[in-house]
Amino acid sequence: MDAIALQIGLIGILGIGAQWIAWRWQIPAIVLLMAAGLVAGPVTGLVSPEAVFGDLLRPLIGLAVAIILFEGGLTLNFAEIRETTRAVRRIVILGAPLSWGLLFLAAHYVAGLSAPAAAVFSGIMVVTGPTVIMPLLRQAKLPARPASFLRWEAILVDPVGALFAVFAYETVLLLNAGHGSAEALLARGALALAVAFAVGIGLGRLLIWAFIRGHVPEYLKAAVLLIAVLVAFEATNHVLEEAGLLTVTVMGVVIGNSNIASFNEIRRFKEIMTVLLVSGIFVILTATVTLDDMARIGLPDLAFLALLLFVVRPLAVLLSTVGTTLTFRERLLCGWIAPRGVVAVAVSGLFAATMTDLGVDDAARLVPLAFLVVFATVILHGFTIQPLARLLGLAKKEPDGVMIVGNSAWATALARRIKEMEIPVMIADANWNRLREAREAGIPTYYGEILAEAAEHKIDFGRYGALIAATDNDAYNSLVCTDFGPEIGRGNVFQIGRARRGEDDRNALPATIGGQPLFEGGAGFSDLRLRMGEGWDFSRTKLTGEYGIEDFLAARGEDAAILLLLKVSGKVVIGAKAATAQAEAGDILLSFGPKPAEQPES
Repeated sequence: MDAIALQIGLIGILGIGAQWIAWRWQIPAIVLLMAAGLVAGPVTGLVSPEAVFGDLLRPLIGLAVAIILFEGGLTLNFAEIRETTRAVRRIVILGAPLSWGLLFLAAHYVAGLSAPAAAVFSGIMVVTGPTVIMPLLRQAKLPARPASFLRWEAILVDPVGALFAVFAYETVLLLNAGHGSAEALLARGALALAVAFAVGIGLGRLLIWAFIRGHVPEYLKAAVLLIAVLVAFEATNHVLEEAGLLTVTVMGVVIGNSNIASFNEIRRFKEIMTVLLVSGIFVILTATVTLDDMARIGLPDLAFLALLLFVVRPLAVLLSTVGTTLTFRERLLCGWIAPRGVVAVAVSGLFAATMTDLGVDDAARLVPLAFLVVFATVILHGFTIQPLARLLGLAKKEPDGVMIVGNSAWATALARRIKEMEIPVMIADANWNRLREAREAGIPTYYGEILAEAAEHKIDFGRYGALIAATDNDAYNSLVCTDFGPEIGRGNVFQIGRARRGEDDRNALPATIGGQPLFEGGAGFSDLRLRMGEGWDFSRTKLTGEYGIEDFLAARGEDAAILLLLKVSGKVVIGAKAATAQAEAGDILLSFGPKPAEQPES
């Protein structure tokens, strides 16, 4: 028992440890997850999933995949499809089915998979997945159009590809169930669809009704939803084998398109669950692959990979985006970038096990082939996206930008200085009149509620690596920072009017609410307005070999604050970190305070 517990703990350490190292060093997590699983499994034998879980291995993988597919269904918002560009809609409506068909031909006639295995595998391979694309986009800093296209494609095609794979899988199950006539097969298939959609839609709407009417308390909603997913999955499977995967995907789509107030909290909980499950499942599945399985990868598999990379993907994107706003160079870039993720391996592992039991002999090839595609696409696309973008003249040379929420004379002056430093900046405010001064100064603005869903579709948040909440409402500033903290990073969201307080201070907010204080002293809206009236201003100073950070600190006023540091490398440091960062010659400081008599302006 101790050995089993030790292996389970080791799986968790390897999975989450790989995720953390990937975040720390800004490399694709899937590469480290694969390496961890291979080392722990076939190389050293430290982890043996079959010995640990025994007969429970397949049911556990099935439940994990069900939760993963449900979370994918939550991301498929019909309003988002309507509001996205024509290129994104086409890649979902035309490109995804075209990719499925072309990949089926390649898998069947080139890789040599049987028709059932090829149909299922090609559906899985349509999915790129936001968990793989998002880190690549953050590192590559692509222009708005191709970055938006790749991001929305990953979000929207993720559940669509899952539906393709589930439909193909259900068809395989029906074909192997011994139905002799086409009528019986169609009737069985119609029953599977009816049951899956009925249970998925019915249970989804029941949960929405219960949540809206207050029949479930807030702290239980995520737990109730998780149990409902597991119950729906297993209950439907008892009616029709493996129809539960389609049920939970439909259920996710129904809830994802609802307007329940607690949807964001539920989605974040499901994302946390998905990270845990994906990390563990990927390590487990990698550990089950033997060195003999990997050695059996031959020329047909490599030929399939080459067709996927150089024919199917580019052709699907180029044909789907004809006549859209994407330029030809942007279409070429998007046609190359399509890394597959851990979901592809997890779903392949589940389907392969059941199909092998059904007598589909080559189903055992799906997992090694999925590993080959995932590893190759992540490595090739991850290391070539920046060079290819530069070659095509699409690489962004600008640093991460700053989003300012709430306009005022102080915010406009700050944004003007940031813009002069050639750092992307935008001011967002729900009051049109308050944005007038910023518009007249030529500063990009967003008129509307920054917390509304519409803002996600109209603002390229990938351009902004930091957020400053600067409204006259401290509670709203805290709300904005709390909402954007998980997306931008809690160390990159700042607010005025919040000072660092001791844990025993009765006025201190919990650490989980709000952002970092922009000013050590906690200067708020009225304080900044008063100081602007007293003649305080922003000073932009370029450090040199003769005038370093020590000279600057000695020359500035006692109350002045360093708000931003633009490194020579292009990295932007904001808030307290800017004052303590290791500055060097060529760096540019932006401070707010009484302007010293002598200070070199950049």
